[in-house]
Amino acid sequence: MSVKQASQKEIDYLLRRGVALVEKEDDLRRMLLEGNKGEPLRVKLGVDPTHYELTIGHAVVFRKLRQFQKLGHKTVVVIGDWTARLGDPSGRLEARKPLTEEQVNSNAATYLEQFFKIVDPQQTEVRRQSEWFDTFTLSDVMRLLSYKTVAQMLERDDFSKRYKSGIEIYLSEFMYPLLQGYDSVALHADVELGGTDQTFNLLVGRELQPIFGQKPQQILTMNLIVGLDGVKKMGKSLDNYIAITAPARDMFGKLMSLPDHCMRSYFEALTEVDDEELDEFDCKMAEGTLNPRDVKLRMAREIVTQFHNQEAAEDAQEAFIRQFSQRKLPTDIPDYQMSQPAPIVDVMVSAGLAASKNKARELIKQGGVSLFLKGEEGEATRITDVEYQVPAEAGAILKVGKRHYIRIKVS
Repeated sequence: MSVKQASQKEIDYLLRRGVALVEKEDDLRRMLLEGNKGEPLRVKLGVDPTHYELTIGHAVVFRKLRQFQKLGHKTVVVIGDWTARLGDPSGRLEARKPLTEEQVNSNAATYLEQFFKIVDPQQTEVRRQSEWFDTFTLSDVMRLLSYKTVAQMLERDDFSKRYKSGIEIYLSEFMYPLLQGYDSVALHADVELGGTDQTFNLLVGRELQPIFGQKPQQILTMNLIVGLDGVKKMGKSLDNYIAITAPARDMFGKLMSLPDHCMRSYFEALTEVDDEELDEFDCKMAEGTLNPRDVKLRMAREIVTQFHNQEAAEDAQEAFIRQFSQRKLPTDIPDYQMSQPAPIVDVMVSAGLAASKNKARELIKQGGVSLFLKGEEGEATRITDVEYQVPAEAGAILKVGKRHYIRIKVS
């Protein structure tokens, strides 16, 4: 695909929609408007293969990469296999554990499979850090360290907060921004994308490139979406996320559980609904002439369509309305085999309705567990006793939380 000489409207959309910061925006705007002399921009994204499952929060940056590709530019994705094998020896609660080469390769393969659901593989160059860092010598490391001072490193927000709070910062931690920055040198990146939490690291790459005789890369950071709690950044460790691979109905239900104030950011980050229509939604909701629930249904339908298709999104909406608006049970409840009564806690863990027995007890105490002894035709009984024995009653339905069910099948 050749580079497209983009219109002003296309460039405005690329550089504004869901974007937090563009470093030297005038320079990047000019490169895009003039078509970069016919040469595709090398648009870099660094990925950390420390987990096999990605969230729709990751997709925010992926979608921006795809927008660059539609204008004819090239995605350069670098797999952080070298740093993943090192881990993060800082001793913090959320320190990254070192991974084996096999684990890194497995995670990277799954990561790319999900990545390419959004980004065009034909316009993507996949590279690994080990290509250049495996041959790094001690002198190379010392030279890299000499390009940054301790004072400059402490400008990074999390380092600054920890230093002021008296929380230890290990020297090895200072290497990570430099290693990520050097990736941009190795790849001759023209642009680097990331979330707002990556701003410092992206700027390090921009600062290193002129030292190695390259033009400094442009920086574009994206607004991060919050998780299902509506407060904290979406993340697997907080269990407030929606997986990219989540089934359509599950994804739809979770999107509908979001607080209303999150809708605008989700629309901007994960849909193509234009700003004028979003402004109209906001105005009408403020006036009280538009029900936020209807806007949220539109949001969920648009997003599910992005990750699945229109038919799956419409089916998910119908299932949601049936279950929650009409107070009917879902039609696709999985069976759970039982031959005799069993403790409620054991059933919840065995059926995957709770991650652990402690979590199961917590859900029961919170009032989040109900039993429909007569199935769809009966009324729900809330289970409040953690010692409760689930009867082996064919057709009975156990409900946990708002969206999780099993139907008992007697064997």
